[in-house]
Amino acid sequence: MFKKLRNRFLILNMVIISVVMLISFASIYFITYENMHSDIDMELNRISDHLRNHNGTHGHTRSEFADEQADHATHPPQHSVSFSVITDKQWNITNVASIFDMDREFYERAKKEALIQNKDTGKFKLNGNDWAFVVQPVSEGYMIVFLDITSQQAIMTNLVYTFLVVALVMFIIIFFISKFFANRAIHPVKEAFDKQKQFIADASHELKTPLSIIDTNVDVLFSNGEDTINHQSKWLHYIKSETERMTKLTNDLLYLTQIDYSDIITTFTKFNLSEAVESVILTMEGVIFEKNISLDYEIEPNLVTRGNSEQIKQVVMILLDNALKYTNENGSVNISLKKKHHKYIVLTVSNTGEGISADHLERIFNRFYRIDKSRARKYGGYGLGLAIAKAIIDQHKGRIYANSVIKENTTFYIELPLASQQ
Repeated sequence: MFKKLRNRFLILNMVIISVVMLISFASIYFITYENMHSDIDMELNRISDHLRNHNGTHGHTRSEFADEQADHATHPPQHSVSFSVITDKQWNITNVASIFDMDREFYERAKKEALIQNKDTGKFKLNGNDWAFVVQPVSEGYMIVFLDITSQQAIMTNLVYTFLVVALVMFIIIFFISKFFANRAIHPVKEAFDKQKQFIADASHELKTPLSIIDTNVDVLFSNGEDTINHQSKWLHYIKSETERMTKLTNDLLYLTQIDYSDIITTFTKFNLSEAVESVILTMEGVIFEKNISLDYEIEPNLVTRGNSEQIKQVVMILLDNALKYTNENGSVNISLKKKHHKYIVLTVSNTGEGISADHLERIFNRFYRIDKSRARKYGGYGLGLAIAKAIIDQHKGRIYANSVIKENTTFYIELPLASQQ
């Protein structure tokens, strides 16, 4: 599917670029052609006017006309190669003026080519050269001026060949560039699609387990339908426990969806992050004491950031809850909140324990990702806590990441912009 989509983008891009190139090259060619055609007409008219001004067609003998035309051919207005013929009313050649030593047949053929076109101006090819001509009436008959335009035609031909070569080279280069950017354009779509598929598969798997447990317990209750509720209460407790797990899962999923796709803009205000972190620690002190875990924290006072205080508290709660879950027996949890470079506030939550390997560190913020699924099941986790924390921190233009040393400790870092207290 994505290969077809990429190919469609590629074809569309190549068609658009090809059309633009064709229009550009055609425009350049026709503009050049029109300019050259205009120059040729202007040159023919200049030569014709030059002959008229020197009375080359009024009462001169063939020799005199030839001398004047030869002088003009030697010093033409633009150093062009040209010759002229004078005919009578019946188009018979009476005078020829040319610096070339050509036989009369050449001039007759040139005259014939000009007359065949039945136009005052035109072009033809003769003896391998390209010629342009103009026919003008004179007192004795007609004057036909011929101008060699072989070099101009060669320029136009070379221009076409140059365009073809350049177009081919550009087409090849643009093909690979377009393919590269088409792959880049498709990558986010493919990544989103793969994440969606993985999300559906993970959510289905997580829901399947509690539903199976509930179904099994209900069957047990049905099989003991004559017994009292008190005697079957443990099955009801199992059902309630799994229902609560499913409720938590759906609530987390809805919360993630709200963060990612909600059009409602969260109201951000300045708040004291130091006080927010301390309030979360105070609510967790009882749990920490019951688990016989050592807690050490260092909170720099009056650190202010901009955001939603309740969401940031939720992130701190998630990190602290994870730290307590995965701290080893008689281990310790350390919390630090400090200012960094007068631009950021850095919150660190560290706990002793098994640690997290480097390959897992890159994926722990993915939804439903759990390093040890059996332990996560024991603690009631679905692998959504860190995903929620990352979504919130991203929304606050911050950064969250983790470092770990195997068999020693794991540390989570949160960087948030520092706001002035004014």
